[in-house]
Amino acid sequence: MKLAKYNKIENNTIDYKEKVETKKPKSWLKTISAFANSNGGILVFGVRDNDHELIGLNNPIKDSEEISKLINSKIEPLPRYELNSFTKNEKTFIEVKIGDGPKTPYYYISDGRKEAFIRSGNESIPAPKHILENLILKGQNTTFDELPSNINIKEASFTLLNATLIKETDKQLNKDKDLISLELATKDKKLTNAGLLLCDQGLLKQSRIFCTKWKGLIKGSLKEDAYDDKEYTGSIITLLNNAEMFIKNNSKISWYIDGMKRIEKKDYPLEAVREAIVNAIIHRDYQIIGSEIHIDMFDDRLEITSPGGMLDGSLIQNLDITKISSMRRNKVISDIFSRLNFMERRGSGLIRILEAYDDCNIKPTFNSNVSSFKVTFPNKRYTENNSNTKEKIEKNIINDKDLFILNTYKLLKGKIRSKTFDQLEFGFMSSF
Repeated sequence: MKLAKYNKIENNTIDYKEKVETKKPKSWLKTISAFANSNGGILVFGVRDNDHELIGLNNPIKDSEEISKLINSKIEPLPRYELNSFTKNEKTFIEVKIGDGPKTPYYYISDGRKEAFIRSGNESIPAPKHILENLILKGQNTTFDELPSNINIKEASFTLLNATLIKETDKQLNKDKDLISLELATKDKKLTNAGLLLCDQGLLKQSRIFCTKWKGLIKGSLKEDAYDDKEYTGSIITLLNNAEMFIKNNSKISWYIDGMKRIEKKDYPLEAVREAIVNAIIHRDYQIIGSEIHIDMFDDRLEITSPGGMLDGSLIQNLDITKISSMRRNKVISDIFSRLNFMERRGSGLIRILEAYDDCNIKPTFNSNVSSFKVTFPNKRYTENNSNTKEKIEKNIINDKDLFILNTYKLLKGKIRSKTFDQLEFGFMSSF
């Protein structure tokens, strides 16, 4: 591959090293481990990392031997990799292509210690406990929701799932037969984790959803700064319905007459919001004990935050949303939500969320790290009203004193800013 083409590769799948460190090989072997545990990648030797200056290698033949020797002895199990050398401007470089491995986790081994790494943006970091557990499951070709629990089928009911199946598919749930075929239970009558999530009792404790409607633009004390606060438990179908209803109840709708038509304006496109809640429920990491989905409503936005980042360790904010392939962390509940017509199998949910804001200047944003994923919906009515008010205020600025007051306001934050804005609006607008 020509060096110029490396610039087109995403940062989370390429790394550079100026030379082959043999005394401290962990500096680059952790990248080998991280790529093998993620989607694969390319490690280039002879290029300085910080500014990508072409340095070249003095003894590429010896370096190639050392790279192979250290990978073979220090990475376990042995990943798939390909080693090539090439020249540019009379300088020699080595390219190591690492494949995404089926036998995860791939460990770096030193002094009898094993450590697995993952990619987080353009860095290789030690795999947190919950991600290491996911890598172990991936290496076993299974997912968390497929794992059996120690709870017997007789201890749970599936009334809501059955009613939803009848409504959406005209099919009825046969508890003895279908729970096993849908992988909600094992042949020895033990519920799987998917069964725990979909039963009426919601027996997996870390499946809760916390919903809060905050006053203003920032979080504060629940007693003093929240209009509404709910904690939901139960089947993940119940969680979906309750979360959607909470957002509806705490959203506003205005309307106006255009000719013979009544035109409604909503805070949020509810179908897109429902899509985001579905994604949060089925793609969240249920192995992060003590975690839950949080839905936070502010005057200007709605945030839906779920435990667990991108499955491959990439950062969603660095990716092109239209080119992200669908990856399922929880295969069983994803399949059942598809059967219930709660989601599509082709993984186009994020695109539909963006399309719901085609009529708005401000778009939803997506952010992730190794332990969480957040979708932020701008409040359409707030954005439009605030934009119109801002234009009116700026038109009414007639002297330096007015300009100083407005610039001072822009430096304020949180509730103070919100309260001051109301005062400024009243002052500027009432003076005309």
